[in-house]
Amino acid sequence: MIVSIRPNSPKEKINHLIKWLDDKNLIVKEFHGNDQCVLGLIGNTKCIDKDMLKSLDIVESVSDMTDTFKASNRKMHPDDSILRLASGEGPLIGGGHFALIAGPCSVESREQLVGIARDVKAAGANFLRGGAFKPRTSPYDFQGMGSAGLELLLEARAETGLPIVTELMYLHNLDEFIEKKIDVIQIGARNTQNYDLLKELGKSTQAPVLLKRGLAGTIKELLMSAEYIMANGNENVILCERGIRTYEQDYARNTLDLSAVPILKNLTHLPVIVDPSHATGRADLVPSMTLAAIAAGADGILVEVHNDPKNALCDGAQSLTPEAFAELSAKIDRLRDALR
Repeated sequence: MIVSIRPNSPKEKINHLIKWLDDKNLIVKEFHGNDQCVLGLIGNTKCIDKDMLKSLDIVESVSDMTDTFKASNRKMHPDDSILRLASGEGPLIGGGHFALIAGPCSVESREQLVGIARDVKAAGANFLRGGAFKPRTSPYDFQGMGSAGLELLLEARAETGLPIVTELMYLHNLDEFIEKKIDVIQIGARNTQNYDLLKELGKSTQAPVLLKRGLAGTIKELLMSAEYIMANGNENVILCERGIRTYEQDYARNTLDLSAVPILKNLTHLPVIVDPSHATGRADLVPSMTLAAIAAGADGILVEVHNDPKNALCDGAQSLTPEAFAELSAKIDRLRDALR
């Protein structure tokens, strides 16, 4: 249920109403937009007399919410969410704050990672991505450096000041991610519906969670996965369109669903970013899909960059060189300026 409060209503009366709703065993989410306060009620709202609520002098309107996703719903939170890192420092994400996340698919060595981190920062990236744990289709492929890779990411962060984005695959590694203060915890397409993991991310940390769409996941399924995190206490979720599996197999790794960006922006207040690297699987398609994603309204881009793509241990075919990334970053700036 959504309760819209009249502008300039006394804070004491709003607090009194929230206390009364709390006593009804409802979860009350209070959101303040530019002009108005909105209360989102989650739980058994059948115990509430809507006519009585509407009669209150501070209440402008009362409406039922039929959508299955609640906390992530834009009806609950009309303005775009702006996410901050758990440290309270560093770049913001959402609400006009653009996240340019770049780095190698997997961490291979200190020299490789720190060198790429310096290059992408110089080109304009404000986050460093890199996989320490890698989910691979084949058990014979490189599976990542694991905890040693996390340590190298921390070194790269200390060296460059870039916050790090890296994938959490297993619940038993969550404490390590929290202890090492990973800035943004990525949940990959294969774990999007690992609900036990999502619930623990809600309960155990306030670090932003970058949640990727499943390989064949619907938009609603992505939103419901975000709901598992948010309903358990962590409202700092970033949604990522990374391509879905369709009939196309010959010319692109996946099909990048750019329509998901404006659809999600309409449905939810959460930031929406796009990963054109995993979506296409081809470095030559990454620049055009990046610019198309920004034109569609994306709040950020997650792109793979490698200093030697031909010899990369993971996904070299979709990785830009540092020079190509610098060119793309300049185009991103020009396009964003044109769209303002």
